[in-house]
This record gives sequence, C-alpha cells and structure tokens, in this order.
Amino acid sequence: MNGDVRREWFEKDYYQVLGVPKNATAAEIKKAYRKLAQKHHPDANPGNAKAEERFKEISAAYDVVGDPDKRGQYDQVREMAASGFGPGGPGGPGAGAGGFPGGGRVRFEDLGDLGDLFGGLFGGGGRVRTQPARGADLEADVTIAFDEAMGGTAVPVKVSGPAPCETCSGSGAAPGTSPTTCPRCGGAGAIAVNQGPFQMSQTCPRCHGSGRVVETPCPTCRGSGNRRRTRSFQVKIPPGVREGAKIRLSGRGEPGPAGGHPGDLFVRVHVHPHAFFGRSGADLTVELPLTYPEAALGANVQVPTLDGPVTMKIPPGTPGGKTFRLKGKGAPKRGGRGDLLVTVGVEVPQKLSKQEKELLRELQSQEKESPRRRLGVTA
Repeated sequence: MNGDVRREWFEKDYYQVLGVPKNATAAEIKKAYRKLAQKHHPDANPGNAKAEERFKEISAAYDVVGDPDKRGQYDQVREMAASGFGPGGPGGPGAGAGGFPGGGRVRFEDLGDLGDLFGGLFGGGGRVRTQPARGADLEADVTIAFDEAMGGTAVPVKVSGPAPCETCSGSGAAPGTSPTTCPRCGGAGAIAVNQGPFQMSQTCPRCHGSGRVVETPCPTCRGSGNRRRTRSFQVKIPPGVREGAKIRLSGRGEPGPAGGHPGDLFVRVHVHPHAFFGRSGADLTVELPLTYPEAALGANVQVPTLDGPVTMKIPPGTPGGKTFRLKGKGAPKRGGRGDLLVTVGVEVPQKLSKQEKELLRELQSQEKESPRRRLGVTA
C-alpha cells in the first residue's frame, strides 16, 4: 500500500481539526469541512492572519481524511503512533539508536507491510510526491413538470459559495503575472526530513503544500484564487428522468485549496406529479373508467398517452381492475420506452334518470344467477 505519508500524520489529529469523531462518515466529514472552510475563508476574514492559517489547517485535514485512500493510511499511522511507533521510533528493552534493536537506520524494505506503506513516498532523487486537495462537492435542487421530465429540458440552477476569482481566473496571481514553482520544494508541495529511523515528509513551509508561490497576489482575491459569489448554470435534464435523480456537473463545485481540482455539482431533480399518469420504473400507469355497458358488451375506447389519445379494444365481459399493457407508450429509457399500464374500473353513475332506472330494473329482472352464488348465498 503506497501513499503520501507525512510526518504531520503522526503529530496532528485531523479529526479533531475538523471537529468530527474518528468514525465519522464521509458525508459528516465533508459537511464539517464546508462549514469550517466558509467560516475561516480569507474572503470572510479580510486581513485576519489567524483565520487564514486556520483555513489552511482545515484544508490540509480535509485533504487527508476527505480522501478514502489517504484516510485509511492515516488511520494506520495514527494507530502506530498511539502504540509508540512513530518518527522517534519505538522504544523498549533492547532498542538501540533510533529506537530499534541493534541501532542504526532502518530501511523501508526491512519493514514488510510497513515498508509498503512508506515506500511510495519518494520518487527519483528522493523528492516527496504530493497533490493539492480536491474542492468540496456542492448540491442543488430543481423542480420540473411531469411533461418536462418525460421530454427532457434545460433549467437554470444557482449556487452560492467559493468560486474561481473573476480577476485572476483562479490562479491567485495579479493580472499579467502567474504563479511560479516553489523554490523550496521544487513544486512537490512537501519536503523530506530525517526523523529517527525514517525519512519522512512534511508540508512545505514556503508554499503550504501547493507547490507554487504567488509573488504578486491578485488584488481581488488576495492570492487565494477564489471568492464567494453566486454562479448560474444551465442544467440539461435528460428525457425520462426520475424523481430524486442526481445529475453531475463535473468541476462545478468549490475550487480546491492550494490550486487543487474543483469539486463537482450534483443537481437533484424533483418532478411534479401528473394529474392522472403514475409511474413504475420506466412504465407509466393510468386508471381508465368504463361504463357498465362498455365493460359487459365490449367497446373501443380512447386512452390518453404522452403522444396523444390512442384507441384500445375492451373485450366483452371485462372485469373492473383488469390491467392492459400498451407497448412502447411509457416513459423514455435507454434504448426505447417503457409501457403504459391501463387499469380499468367500472364507473357507477351517481344520478339516474327515470328511464335509466326502469331499464336497469328490467335488466335486473332478467338476471338468472346471483354473482354472490360462489360465496354460498343466493340473494
């Protein structure tokens, strides 16, 4: 298991920095980071050096525990540190120089799985590899009509929060200038230091992990590369979208600290219910009322669909509750469309004319058998 293991991992409790327990979920960690980052962001605290340092500390913590792979390695390192195995080396009876039996410097290949953990630290020339933290993801909600969900549409969405600075386009450098490679770490964002039996890495004090320095900061964002503002996007809603579906807009989330990649924007779609259509997966449903003569004698009746009314044949003697399937008349889906499920019901009139009553009584007198006979009754 290779990783970007740093000396700070032994020394700093990143969970405490973010104010979350060690067993916090990824969603809880992200929520805590966003809340703290907004509170201590340089734009919200102009000229406040302590807030700026706190913002960098929060970003560094989220860079580790906000990444599943780094978090797993960090937890292992913290467990080793708790057991006395760390930058100073484990002590104990028989330990020599550097805290190991026999003394001397320990090579990574002598440590088995531990060597795998630390062995990926250095590339050619012993330079430490690191990557800037990724920006936080954002979420937004939109509500569309049922017909728009079936046919597809494009809707505007607005999000507020940190965004790339309009003046410097997110570089942090004043117009006409650009950031330069950090001379201290050579752009790696971390430097190697000898600590006991290990050669560890720590965040570069010159560039604070970004691998670059801004000699002439942008006057608008003061070198941070981003500002709080409201951004508007057009979101394309595909045909057949379902209630609660999320649409991802890559790179439209918050900018990454220290020049990291931006997060994504996830747009959750809500769909207004239709007056008479329901939905079951890719199939649509509708309840179709029939008169008693239509159900008893059979009929050709019109059924509403997304494409307009179509004619459906009702066989004689159709019982209420029977469902018919109209192929290809449902919601759009990949490779075609679902079906329309038509459930019929016999509608009983609430008001009858004198002539209608007489006709029904005559029909009743002609009935030879009670429909309740199978229940053991004759009346």
